Amino acid sequence: MSRIFSSMRSGIIPRKIWNLISSWVGVLILSLLILFYAAPASWWQFGVTEVSSRRQGADFSLKTIDEVAWKFADHRDKVVLVNYWATWCPPCRIETPGLVSLANEYAGRGVSVVGVSVDEDVGLIPPFIEKYQIKYPILVAGLDPNLPPDGFALPTTFLYDKKGRIAKRYTGIVLESTFRSDIESLLAEN
Repeated sequence: MSRIFSSMRSGIIPRKIWNLISSWVGVLILSLLILFYAAPASWWQFGVTEVSSRRQGADFSLKTIDEVAWKFADHRDKVVLVNYWATWCPPCRIETPGLVSLANEYAGRGVSVVGVSVDEDVGLIPPFIEKYQIKYPILVAGLDPNLPPDGFALPTTFLYDKKGRIAKRYTGIVLESTFRSDIESLLAEN
């Protein structure tokens, strides 16, 4: 094996190309290490939390951008996905089309998708809704006792089971396929 690498460095692969490949491999390894240590915990947790380890989500009520009350308690017996986002948040803009797709796909199947905007300027929300063709309820941030008291990153998403327990908390961008897999798991529960 060492003979192969020696011959690659000595002539089969020119030195400049070898140095370029070595540099890119180093950058790749460094990037993977940074990702491993900096990625949110939800990236490494596959599937939803075991039923016995889930904590009950606290009831909360927030208003839609049209000032209509949305109550968590009204969504018992449904899987509920609550996504905290902002119009100025690039990862939120990347994640939104997948949420729209999920909301459309699971409409009428016992799943409620709701977005909670943390924008200070509520006037920025309607153009965002129109641009992304969001049909699920968009709420204005308020008091949600399920949020960590020391703050949170955007986007942050909570997935609740049919009994209102927190099945998973995601931090950062989540793939649509991950949400779908976790939703399907919760729909299959009794």
